[in-house]
Amino acid sequence: MDIDDAINFEDLRLLAKRRLPKICYDFIEGGADDEIGLDRNQQAFRDLPLIPRYLVNVDKRDLTKELFGRKYDLPYGISPTGLAGMFRVGGDMMLAQAARDANIPFVMSGSSTASIEDLGKLAPEHGWYQLYAARDKSVSEDMIRRADAAGLGALVLTVDVPVHSNRERNVRNRFGRPVRLSLATKLDALSYPGWLYEYLKGGLPMFPNWLPYAGEGADADEVADFMASMTTPPLTWDDVARFREIWPRKFILKGIMHPDDAIKAAELGCDGIVVSNHGARQLDRAPASIEVLPAIAAAVGNRMTIMLDSGIRRGSDIATALCLGADFVFVGRATLYGVTAGGTAGATKAIEILRRELDLVMGQIGVADLASLNESFIFKG
Repeated sequence: MDIDDAINFEDLRLLAKRRLPKICYDFIEGGADDEIGLDRNQQAFRDLPLIPRYLVNVDKRDLTKELFGRKYDLPYGISPTGLAGMFRVGGDMMLAQAARDANIPFVMSGSSTASIEDLGKLAPEHGWYQLYAARDKSVSEDMIRRADAAGLGALVLTVDVPVHSNRERNVRNRFGRPVRLSLATKLDALSYPGWLYEYLKGGLPMFPNWLPYAGEGADADEVADFMASMTTPPLTWDDVARFREIWPRKFILKGIMHPDDAIKAAELGCDGIVVSNHGARQLDRAPASIEVLPAIAAAVGNRMTIMLDSGIRRGSDIATALCLGADFVFVGRATLYGVTAGGTAGATKAIEILRRELDLVMGQIGVADLASLNESFIFKG
């Protein structure tokens, strides 16, 4: 099977797994602790059946969606997924290009292997930037100003990493700082010549957004160490207010899971939130994003834009989130597996797979346009 033969998320996952050594595949696929959260994210969607309504004209179905004053061709975009360039050289910009060509938003990860300026040149109208706040507040503020200068449309402040999580796959594979690869890991990499050739040719990926602050002449390893030393700072609502003040366009908090936090975000002038449990990669015992979405939508749905990520594997998952109050949805692993397996074409394939699935689900449940999706389509028993 190659990328042209892929018909669903699982095919993309298997193709990516075939290309990557275990240490890299586990980084993408894994969650925190016992990985209960990974199962819960998917099971929560499975536990929400969709009720079809028939005798409705669905011959023409409209998947376009307006978000922050811009009309997109689909109601979902690409979440920030770190280290894309480790899995496919140039992966970040391939994802950005696929998003631009599909007319959907792309959020550049705060641990991207491409730069804010690269995104501003390639896809400013579709590019957003995810800010991982730094212990040195001047670094964060400068990144915000760079994203502004690059013309990016939104700043996404991720708030759900107060401390590093316990990702045991990474611990067993010794994926961390400093890098100390075991002999078994090195031998395993030899079984993936395509990936290994790219890695040996390019070396350890650079994190260019952190390069200006790591010291003159810093190499990729030193920049990675610097980034690791700067992340997971104390982050409070005062920081949110400060960043909101600096950033001139749409300002979004990512990682909100409680209605009270959503209300506070609205009070501070945030334009939107992403309801997210970080793909089950932070708190293993957290509820699924889709489980907390209805209460958050009830609390602030008339005050700000509500988005959701985590657990999206099918177009039916996107439809379910829209039914329960999300204005927009973001996907992470699907497009990351796609770009890993097939570059820009693979990322495009992932977008298209979800488009086709969502379109079919809308037809099956009797919905011709996204605005008609609501809670009445959710079966509650």
